[in-house]
Amino acid sequence: MPNALYVCLQDEDKIVPFAVDAETGTLTRHAEVAVSGGPSGLAISPDRRTLYVGHRTTPAISSFRIDQGTGRLSLLRTVSQEHAPTFMAPDRTGKHLLCAYYQGGGAAVHPLGADGAVGMPSHGWLATATGAHAIATDPSNRFAFVPHIARLNDNVLEPPKENPGPNVIMQFRFDAQAGRLTPNSPFRVEQTERLGPRHYCFHPSQDVVYFSNEQGCSVTGYRLDRATGALSAVQTITSLPSGFTARNTCSQIHLTPSGRYLYVGNRGHNSIAGFAVDTSGRLTAAGHASTEPVPSAFCLDPAGHFVFAAGSASGRLASYRINGETGALTPLTTYAVGQRPQAVLATHLGD
Repeated sequence: MPNALYVCLQDEDKIVPFAVDAETGTLTRHAEVAVSGGPSGLAISPDRRTLYVGHRTTPAISSFRIDQGTGRLSLLRTVSQEHAPTFMAPDRTGKHLLCAYYQGGGAAVHPLGADGAVGMPSHGWLATATGAHAIATDPSNRFAFVPHIARLNDNVLEPPKENPGPNVIMQFRFDAQAGRLTPNSPFRVEQTERLGPRHYCFHPSQDVVYFSNEQGCSVTGYRLDRATGALSAVQTITSLPSGFTARNTCSQIHLTPSGRYLYVGNRGHNSIAGFAVDTSGRLTAAGHASTEPVPSAFCLDPAGHFVFAAGSASGRLASYRINGETGALTPLTTYAVGQRPQAVLATHLGD
């Protein structure tokens, strides 16, 4: 059974689905799906049967059923929002969808219906600060974090605007029964430098969380205290090659299912930076793969064999094979997808 890959084209109001050959990484384009309101974010339910789409220009969240045989999408429901959702992630039970709202300056937890779709109003609004960029629960489903970048509206295609952001990670406890977030203690993980924590991912077996730093152009590994849910920084490593001084910001961050290799996007240097992960969770630089201009979004296939990176400035999607021994990325094919691809997500089809 092939995998499926979905690309949001924000400026064309559509999602482009692809079939992914699990052996070669080859993409086969399928019929486009019209999605009005600037689709710009994607998440998937734990059972892989529901796709969530965040709309940026007309704030809303849509839920689509994924046909497990073909990857075809059928709309279940669209729910309007006061603010545009920037990042979405279901909790580990699949009963709630956590959302971070960059411009709205907050987070919310939306209950999911029996059909997997977002339905009822959220369990209240939790104000954080402008620049809230991500949210997800830890493997225990008891804690969540909301990173906030260090400079707001930081478009790498323009000179930096000195709009200070909070430059902080906010820590929360999560009640999976009630679907509610409450501030943890301590509430804030302050940054000693102007790092701008943006997105994060959890190591599959170590108590380590990795954050991409948008303004710091780096990755920070934090130790996660299982009992308290508190983060403590243990390592920060640059995402850029030595000597590069031009404008750059980091984007998304992803870890292979094995936990052996980690990747982060460089916007400006226009590369995917790779890191080897040792048995303690520490990172060592493993090179860079050039990619399409402004890689704001990229993903790995479910098995961790391929990387697919979207160039939001070029309208193209680059594919790479991951070397299982070194983590190096070998370029495969580049596909024209359309205007402003802002989100990319791959999933396995079938049971």
